[in-house]
Amino acid sequence: MDVSTIKNPKFLKKLSVDQMTELADDIRSFLIQKLSKTGGHLAPNLGVVELTLALHKVFHSPVDKLIWDVGHQSYVHKILTGRGDQFDTLRQHKGLCGFPKRSESKHDVWETGHSSTSLSAALGMAVARDLKHEHFDVVAVIGDGALTGGMALEALNDIGHQNRNMIIVLNDNEMSIAPNVGALHNMLNRIRSANKYNRAKEDLEYLMKKIPAFGGKLASVAEGLKDRLKYLLVSGVFFEELGITYLGPVDGHNINALIDNLNYAQKRKGPVLIHVLTQKGKGYRPAEMDEIGTWHGTGPYKIESGAFIKPAALAPAYSQVVNDELQELARHDERIVVVSPAMVVGSKLEGFAQEFPDRLFDVGIAEQHAATFAAGLATQNMKPVLSIYSTFMQRAYDQLVHDLCRQNLNVVLAVDRAGLVGADGETHQGVFDIGFLRALPNLVVMMGKDESELRNMVYTAIHYNKGPIAVRYPRGNGIGVPMKGKPEALTIGSWEVLRDGTDATVLAFGPMLQVAVAAAKQLESEGFHLSIVNARFIKPMDGRMLDQIAKQQTPI
Repeated sequence: MDVSTIKNPKFLKKLSVDQMTELADDIRSFLIQKLSKTGGHLAPNLGVVELTLALHKVFHSPVDKLIWDVGHQSYVHKILTGRGDQFDTLRQHKGLCGFPKRSESKHDVWETGHSSTSLSAALGMAVARDLKHEHFDVVAVIGDGALTGGMALEALNDIGHQNRNMIIVLNDNEMSIAPNVGALHNMLNRIRSANKYNRAKEDLEYLMKKIPAFGGKLASVAEGLKDRLKYLLVSGVFFEELGITYLGPVDGHNINALIDNLNYAQKRKGPVLIHVLTQKGKGYRPAEMDEIGTWHGTGPYKIESGAFIKPAALAPAYSQVVNDELQELARHDERIVVVSPAMVVGSKLEGFAQEFPDRLFDVGIAEQHAATFAAGLATQNMKPVLSIYSTFMQRAYDQLVHDLCRQNLNVVLAVDRAGLVGADGETHQGVFDIGFLRALPNLVVMMGKDESELRNMVYTAIHYNKGPIAVRYPRGNGIGVPMKGKPEALTIGSWEVLRDGTDATVLAFGPMLQVAVAAAKQLESEGFHLSIVNARFIKPMDGRMLDQIAKQQTPI
């Protein structure tokens, strides 16, 4: 089937399971082909093909609300809701968004990009439905990695308390972006290995109640025995203790089983969680064999070999520069430790992790915990580095205010993906941290003009002992400047003049400095002379240089 011609999911109602299985193969082939040209989140979507088909078979989108946590696994949903013909523009300017987008389709009822938000949103929709006396189903699809987020656990607690009719699909592929960590992940492992008991429990209760006279009492006694048996068979009774009916584990690639369990959950009263086991990257061997998350999000690649198509890098990635300098410094200072909220691969910290496995802490998708954990380390004279994407740092703002900056603790914030990030879209733009970091007491904020200055800033940050300090750096590769010799410590709050001019002064930092210098050169040929200042310290600013610039009485 040419999946790019699909207009809406209604046609699935008429398909047999065999036909849906064939369609699943067609969708996988389509995704592998299209993403080999555009890049994108391949492995997550290959893992949810059958699940997405089953959801659209059972439910009636957009009347029924399908919510995709994080949202990078929504490509199949987009195909089934009439957007397959736009995949040549995936993650491009004015093209198909890589995440659910309300303005893009009525089937996208909730926008995501950050993890762990789906359950709270789904509960809100379910409560609104009940208050308005409306009738529709609400389904949230959340991964096992996102389930470790504190917000998801808060939502589970309230979902069990409110007891609204809603369905949670736990898409368990044992890997979110990188392999999952933590006690909750271990609990899910135990559940995976246990035998299903839910259907047997229901059937046995039904048969017992058919026994004349004392069948009801027998069923009640047996209920207690079965609950105790469940503790023996499934140590992960976490969900049912919260008041959420647990179904599973279910083979996430068995369409019959998925439809059966979704139909069953739809008829149950109260919240139901279906634990679905899927294989990330299913149907494409290189993605299936990936153990560290390389195929989670990719650029273009060669289908036959699985080799990535990358332009020759003239310089290392900024993230790699940070890792390399941290590794070098850690060899001489055992107090240096790194904390990462599930972004070890994304922030290119594999080298540090391999050399110092006991000094890198991947805490999972738990930014709030990561920040305060780092603060706790700092109180004991360790030198913690919190490596975190700018967009995800937003989630730990209270911890930055209350635990790091207010207490003036020596924590280094390695703020990755600072600034515009391109294809990842608006949910991932690192454009807010300048404003919210500048407002915090005791915090130093800086950003280098190139990879060499970034190296100096990492060195400076590690040796700074007067409180928290943030080093911002962008996505992508450096500009190719040499990094010879030892790094140098920078004077806190110092700017530098890169070009002298008499007509105006441009203050810039980070990647925009290269743009400013290029503009100055072009304007110079037209007789207009600009001063270019590297305002590398965003906080504190260089007051002396600002005074000097102001005295020149030229535009800034």
